[in-house]
Amino acid sequence: MCPNGGIIESDGGVMNLFDIIGPVMVGPSSSHTAGAVRIGNVARKLVGSDIKVAKIYFHGSFQLTGKGHGTDKALLAGLMGMPVDDARIPRSYAEADIREMAYGFFPIDLGDAHPNRVKLVLDGKNGRHREIVACSIGGGRIEINEIDGLAVSFGGDQPTLVIRNKDIPGQVQQVTTFLAEENINIAAMQLYRSKRGEDAVMVIECDKEIPDDVIGALEGLSGIVRVTYLGLK
Repeated sequence: MCPNGGIIESDGGVMNLFDIIGPVMVGPSSSHTAGAVRIGNVARKLVGSDIKVAKIYFHGSFQLTGKGHGTDKALLAGLMGMPVDDARIPRSYAEADIREMAYGFFPIDLGDAHPNRVKLVLDGKNGRHREIVACSIGGGRIEINEIDGLAVSFGGDQPTLVIRNKDIPGQVQQVTTFLAEENINIAAMQLYRSKRGEDAVMVIECDKEIPDDVIGALEGLSGIVRVTYLGLK
């Protein structure tokens, strides 16, 4: 049994035992299967509904060896909301057909990018369109790199708010003050914008799950365009 609650100290710092052995999963590779499922899970939450159409573009190692490792089935399963240990993952093509979800797989060259990278072009049944770039970085861990052309960087390991807002003064203060008043502690926060004066994005990772009523109140704040919540459940 590992001491310290599964935390291992090394010369390079502290790591979690999970980073070494990876998750309990269906499939042969944590990078190509568990990571792909998690990318699909997060992408589905970013769309905010069941997926109607999915165009999946594989780069690098995903493109070259993905089918042999079941990356295609894993990512499709994730887009349908299946967890990494779901026994239906090997049958995800059939499951997608039952749900009348249209999908296709294509090669893409994303340049000097992580080899386990994928671009997703998604249309949800709620009418929302999303373009997401993400990569699987090992041990079932992932990183979201782009949302609708805007560069971001987060892994979805903690309850996360993705807030699109007007790029005007006072937006960050307004949101952080509101969260503090709701007793929600911010673990990490990143700010992004593509161009001055246009929409910007806050990615806020929190220490605990955020109730629906708090998310609804956030959406009602001045200057907030859209709030997407990525819970752990």
